[in-house]
Amino acid sequence: MTRRARGRRLVPSLHPTQLIAVAFAAAILLGALLLWLPAAKAGPGHASFLTAIFHATSAVCVTGLTSVDMGTYWSHFGEAVIMGLVQIGGLGIMTLTSFLIIVVARRLDLRGRMIAQLESSARDLSSVRSIVLAVIGMSLAFEAVIAVILALRFHFGYEMEVGSAIYNGVFHAVTSFNNAGFALWSDNLVRYATDGWVSITIALGVIAGGIGFPVWLELRRTPFRPHRWSLHTKLTMLLTGLLVLVGFVTVLGFEWTNPGTLGPLSAPGKLLAAFFQGVTPRTAGFNTIDYAAVRPETLLTQDFLMFVGTGPAGTGGGIKVTTLALISLMVWAELRGDPEVNAFGRRIPATLQRQALAITLIALGAIVAATLALMAVSGNGLSETLFEAISAFGTVGLSTGITTDWHATGSAILIALMFLGRVGPHTIGVALALRSRPSRVRYAEEEPIIG
Repeated sequence: MTRRARGRRLVPSLHPTQLIAVAFAAAILLGALLLWLPAAKAGPGHASFLTAIFHATSAVCVTGLTSVDMGTYWSHFGEAVIMGLVQIGGLGIMTLTSFLIIVVARRLDLRGRMIAQLESSARDLSSVRSIVLAVIGMSLAFEAVIAVILALRFHFGYEMEVGSAIYNGVFHAVTSFNNAGFALWSDNLVRYATDGWVSITIALGVIAGGIGFPVWLELRRTPFRPHRWSLHTKLTMLLTGLLVLVGFVTVLGFEWTNPGTLGPLSAPGKLLAAFFQGVTPRTAGFNTIDYAAVRPETLLTQDFLMFVGTGPAGTGGGIKVTTLALISLMVWAELRGDPEVNAFGRRIPATLQRQALAITLIALGAIVAATLALMAVSGNGLSETLFEAISAFGTVGLSTGITTDWHATGSAILIALMFLGRVGPHTIGVALALRSRPSRVRYAEEEPIIG
């Protein structure tokens, strides 16, 4: 046996989807080790490893859930580590790796292209190089614009020193575009609830990052020609607009008179805060109102928004808006008695319909199991616990504040949910399957009774 053959047997080849899961896990571990260093903590000593790995997972998975006070716990080094992990998680480990390969080697082999295609949702292997470069450039451009606006507002509007204003602007530009709800203040963004410059800028950054890179790449080519958009772009844009509207209207309606949230604000302030909280469940996790004081009706509607999430290949999580759109179209076709699922003059393949159902059921199963486990170990009620579980799976980061009281078991469950939500039920399922096996037997057809 040759040395190369022995090496292949000792180090088995991994499927690209497995490599993505392994790469995210490696980034989390590295981030945890950095946050575990004494230099990462503002006070004496160092963070516990559970705290370090929880926040590393939350950062790489662009969630934003915290178990400590972000305003006082981490040092500038720790905050910089978190910001770097958010950037890595938002762009995708494999996208960054492919970019480095392009810069260094000026080429991608077939395996590298397959990995980058899976992470960036590229439809053509030959276009991966240009897509990766476009993703990097577009992300940095969006973040630069957001950072400049925020830095100017912090400096001239709140008299922050120039260095502090730039630091805060860059940090929140990265965390907003990458749909991670980390903020450097103990109350998150509650102090800016009525500041349109801060709230609207961050909200638009969240939307921009959540729409998804494939949509932006298409809009760049045909920005004002919706009739020429692909079905993916049409569904993503339509559902994004509808869900933002649903979030805005429900928060405004349920919280208008709530003295703990929108009640004390002026009418324009209520509209601004309701818009912001209609956007951030998709899946940013910033908050300008106190979620410990919101009404159960609001929590339930936000559960739905967090579960759906953003567009595919974006920086957010959830089952994705196209999955919801496809399931809705399937139901509509069944109610109408149509033999096929169609949208905008296009027929949707049965394989995609099965994938949408599988992703949704895997997500529901994971959330239900985690909610039951969290209720058992924490003693909290269903509404708050379900909210935390969906927030973790959807990589949102919104919280009613109960996670800070949970012990190691509860934190471990949330870590698993955040990882599953970022890597994706479908990716994990494919990674575990190792390879697809063609069916050699086709059985006789029989129809069970449904309903």
